[in-house]
Amino acid sequence: MTAEGEALVGGMANAGAVFRRGALVERPAPRNARALHACLHALREHGFDAAPAPVGLTADGREQLTFVPGDVALPPYPDWAMTEGVLASVGVLLRRLHEAGAAVTVDTRAEWPRDLADPEGGTMLCHNDVCPDNVVVRDGRAAALIDFDLAAPGRPLWDIAMTARYWVPMLDPGSAAAFYPSGLDAPARLRVLADGYGLSAADRAELPGVIEQATQVCRAFVARRVADGDPVYLRALAERGGWERWDRVRTWLADHREVFTAVLLNRPERTGQS
Repeated sequence: MTAEGEALVGGMANAGAVFRRGALVERPAPRNARALHACLHALREHGFDAAPAPVGLTADGREQLTFVPGDVALPPYPDWAMTEGVLASVGVLLRRLHEAGAAVTVDTRAEWPRDLADPEGGTMLCHNDVCPDNVVVRDGRAAALIDFDLAAPGRPLWDIAMTARYWVPMLDPGSAAAFYPSGLDAPARLRVLADGYGLSAADRAELPGVIEQATQVCRAFVARRVADGDPVYLRALAERGGWERWDRVRTWLADHREVFTAVLLNRPERTGQS
């Protein structure tokens, strides 16, 4: 423990700037911190306590939140984080967030980040970045969500699609091999996530297309950071296969759209994957 507290590892935008001081975490406050904190408090009032509780804002532009104990997986992701039990529980946790969020009024006047937000908009607060790095796991189950910096109003299905991108993952096998254990069955895991969430048949039919839409939004997000000369994203792009990887993922998703839809809708005759 230093005078700054214990540095918490992980993340890209706030790497090296997040510290734990006992029961509190201090990190750079987003521009919409007051509106976001109001939403987090309201979510707790409506039964969703699986997120850090806001404590306050400091004079030097940082936010204070309660520390959530547990394990957080960082890339390359370990086997324990990629079990079907953890994956199903991520779906359950996301459903809990959305059920509580349905009762929360989001301040539409606030400056919500558009980086990974649903381009079609919506009225419910979506996390938008439910990657393994932002899920606290305890006893083999997803226990809490952290890092709501990219949260914004949107459709619940958008949040599910963004979550699937990271947790299934919705990547061609070559791209997935860089950060995920080998042998993950993407169609089967997409079904596990949807089952854990309790996704309706209508939403299951739409999900593969929304995942493709979300992938394009994520690519545009990276492109903006690269164009701005952000060294973190320039390095990540180079280390992860450049734009060719993004092209390969886009083609793979389109080629397997019918397979994903068939598995989601329980049509076993279309479960093959190449």
